[in-house]
Amino acid sequence: MKKGTTCPTRIPTQIVSNEEFLPIHQTRQQNRVERVAADLTERAATRSGVTRREFLNATGGMAAALLAMNAAFGKFFTIGEIELFETSAFAEQQGAPYFIFDVQTHYVGSGYDPADAEAHRKGAVSKEALLSLRRAIRASGLNPRLAGDRGTIDDLSWRNFVKEVFFDSETAIGLISTPPGPYPQEAVVPPKEMAHIRDEINRLAGSQRMLAHGLVTPQLGAADLDFMAMQAETLKVDAWKCYTGSCPKGFDRGWRMDDERIAYPMLEQARKLHVKRICVHKGLPLGPVPDYNHPRDLIKAAKDFPDLDFLVYHSGLRGVASIEQVFAKTGEIPWTTEFCRMKEAEPGISNIYMELGSTFAQLVTTYPLICAHLLGRIIRAFGVEHVLWGTDSIWYGTPQWQIEAFRRFQIPEALIEAHHYQPLTRQVKERIFGLNAANVFGIDVAATRHAVPRDALGRLRMSYLEEGPEPSRRVYGWTVG
Repeated sequence: MKKGTTCPTRIPTQIVSNEEFLPIHQTRQQNRVERVAADLTERAATRSGVTRREFLNATGGMAAALLAMNAAFGKFFTIGEIELFETSAFAEQQGAPYFIFDVQTHYVGSGYDPADAEAHRKGAVSKEALLSLRRAIRASGLNPRLAGDRGTIDDLSWRNFVKEVFFDSETAIGLISTPPGPYPQEAVVPPKEMAHIRDEINRLAGSQRMLAHGLVTPQLGAADLDFMAMQAETLKVDAWKCYTGSCPKGFDRGWRMDDERIAYPMLEQARKLHVKRICVHKGLPLGPVPDYNHPRDLIKAAKDFPDLDFLVYHSGLRGVASIEQVFAKTGEIPWTTEFCRMKEAEPGISNIYMELGSTFAQLVTTYPLICAHLLGRIIRAFGVEHVLWGTDSIWYGTPQWQIEAFRRFQIPEALIEAHHYQPLTRQVKERIFGLNAANVFGIDVAATRHAVPRDALGRLRMSYLEEGPEPSRRVYGWTVG
């Protein structure tokens, strides 16, 4: 198991974990992507008269990665070979900038205390695991400045988060999230710190760049309701983050969103406090009882609380282990397909949103065909207005590679015809990249588009890009091998 590795290409060539699941080994096709991309990079860099590192830092590096993925998986990405050599050709294919609102971003709080073994087993994240993320050898030679880098918790700090998310990507707005801890006040990033960093970044930027989650733990009963009130009234949190599979210390199982005794008092409190966005971890089984992470419980909750918005993080995907075999045998995407059918049986539900964090990153780099089916199915079942962009970065490094992959990704025409999927037009991608989330969170898109290039972060990013960016090409989650 390796953590905190540097990618040999501009797009990861094996599964990266966000610390909530065990990744799988590199597949044969991913290994082919790596080899083809390396060959394309070497030939193109030589022809262009630049070093390999210079080529990878420029747009040709991304073009090489996407061309290699088409060679390995079939044509899922709109990319031409001329884009290896011509920056202007790459820019022309990009089109006008998208408005990017990432509703799932992460960093690690500097004051995070170790979680004990019992809490880690039940779904909390230990500091030992987080610290060791950055203690892997970075001997690829792609970035000489990393040669002596031993890796520290600072790599997962909010400062590096700002560089990876706002300088090395086109992200305009991000929502800070956190994995759980033994208690909400002891999470990887406690709510007080999430709100503080949100406020500091926005103050320094001079515009709204960050939003912050609050945490709910309804098993704690009245104490949690009081904590929710403090978060809403004092911290002014923008949404609630829920982990139905995770257990606070002293509990041995999760909870369900449709449990009228445990969950409904929390939902009623959210309504009373006027923080009506419920972001819930679903899929990627976390905690001692995997089934608590199945999204089925959201159907009844959404019907009973039609004035609340339920954001299904990870789109309810069970995981990628054995997904290829399951899909080949049944045509099913574990948990997500079943949830889509449940939604289609309830066409009146309009307050469930499917979020793509980790799910898109895993599937697009490993099984693009299944990725196409997942996008087609959730758009068909929930509507294009109910799919949200999230990347789970900083675990995946800069979100830019995911932005580039989605910008160029297409559902093949044969699948569209056979399954009545909606094509991924620019209009569809605009909605998913940010317009849908802006609607959910009440963001004025026109005002934000105007402010972002002119605020302090926007001006610093422009200077950074003009001077020659130094993207790290790091990933900060687990990889195997």
